Amino acid sequence: MNCDPCYLAVIPARAGSKRLPGKNYRVMSGKPLIAWTIESAIAANVDLDIVVTTDDANVKSVIQPYSEHITLIDRPTELASDSASSMDVLFHAIEKATRTGKHYQGVILLQPTSPLRTKEDIEGAFRLFEEKNATSVVSVTECEHSPLWSNTLNENKSMSAFIRDDFIGIRSQDLPSYFRLNGAIYIANMSTIETEKTFFNLPDSYAYIMERSHSIDIDEKLDFEFAEFLFSKRV
Repeated sequence: MNCDPCYLAVIPARAGSKRLPGKNYRVMSGKPLIAWTIESAIAANVDLDIVVTTDDANVKSVIQPYSEHITLIDRPTELASDSASSMDVLFHAIEKATRTGKHYQGVILLQPTSPLRTKEDIEGAFRLFEEKNATSVVSVTECEHSPLWSNTLNENKSMSAFIRDDFIGIRSQDLPSYFRLNGAIYIANMSTIETEKTFFNLPDSYAYIMERSHSIDIDEKLDFEFAEFLFSKRV
């Protein structure tokens, strides 16, 4: 396929955030939160066309310094509500980006709430994607605590049968490793995403494993403060 650039990078940043208002442009370690994702995408040695899709005037303002490297997509009101799905937002961005006749081999979704994701993470995920000839690559990180030591609780908080008998007495380091989605990187080839409309549970889909210290997904104030702390340790 002739493509220039070959991949579309979509950075979604809507205005609404109930747990941490204004988080996408809140200053973290000297820069607006979204700037960390934009800069890692620009710096990555990958052939990317970068777009930011937003309905937020403040986001539009803080990304102005990057206008030479990114394209702004105005997100319509119906795609900025709590009920709007990330896939609907992604397809809107793809439609806008390809309207001029551009053709992309694949798409990468980079959420601004993962500011500790580095350019090396993006490059590593793309290497895996291309080496495996994958339909999709999704970033994960090892679980901080094994889910084998987790369970639901009923109304009276009973711990009866909380842990399976075959895992009682086993040291935590001897339990099998589990991994969780970290929300940092989602890649798919364009034909797959347009047909399947998902990054998950696809044939030839692979996990890109990221360090825990790169995997903070900011949802609330505590996440934000922890990410700032981790940034301070990088200096």
